Amino acid sequence: MDTADIPEGFARHTRGSPFTRPWEPIYAKQTADAVILALRLAEPHTNARGLVHGGLIASLADNAMGLSCRLKAGDAAGGLVTVNLSVDYLGSARVGQWLAVETGFVRAGGSLCFAQSFITADGEPCARANATFKILRGKP
Repeated sequence: MDTADIPEGFARHTRGSPFTRPWEPIYAKQTADAVILALRLAEPHTNARGLVHGGLIASLADNAMGLSCRLKAGDAAGGLVTVNLSVDYLGSARVGQWLAVETGFVRAGGSLCFAQSFITADGEPCARANATFKILRGKP
């Protein structure tokens, strides 16, 4: 993929996992309040109908919101685990589009963190997600 296809401010996401490795390259952009995850959609991201699989969207939203909660919870948070995740699919996404997951709301408490994200494909809404995370204090 040509780096000219990547919007300004995004760089390769460095916190990958075995689960997300097949979707690479994934890109990230950190703001003061959130971590935005994004990728250029390709055939391996699709379902049998040729549309981007909802599981990919849900997983990226879960990841982006978790990273954003970690950012807001600060150094005291040793990690987070997802307690609840809900996704509303508003439209479809297709191969070649830029899929971005932007977390717009994070509320970190003592033991729980709540987040909301909006997912777009080339700037057009395709999903929204909400999640609750358990904050693991002092654990790696």
